[in-house]
Amino acid sequence: MRYNFLMYKVYSIFPELFTYSFLVPLILRLALGLIFINLGYLKLAKEKNGWLMLLRFLKIPQAKFWLSIFGILEILGGVMLIVGLYVQGVALFFTIIGLISFAVESREESLLRRDFVFYFLTLAITICLLVSGAGMMAFDAPL
Repeated sequence: MRYNFLMYKVYSIFPELFTYSFLVPLILRLALGLIFINLGYLKLAKEKNGWLMLLRFLKIPQAKFWLSIFGILEILGGVMLIVGLYVQGVALFFTIIGLISFAVESREESLLRRDFVFYFLTLAITICLLVSGAGMMAFDAPL
């Protein structure tokens, strides 16, 4: 017997919650913004020595300078996500940075503290924001 799954209707448990689906990008923006502000702060303060060791291990010249730039960019990007300014560009930047950080950290796990799950979740959020845009309460205007 042949089944046609289009004939069957699937019902949501809480369909009235779909009314608030416009809040999802806002919630993702706020969460990711706070995460990257925290990461930038850690690069400039508590995890500075570990990151300097990592950059020197990778033979990056002027490690202190680039670490400061990287930390400031993460804090600035986090603030831009929270206020909703250039969200897709920031999400693309954080997607690339997240992939690079994951690749680098997986080479030398002992230097840093984050794991695959952290990078996977932040990557999923950045891709969602890249595709969906800023959502409500943002300076970005939908196209």
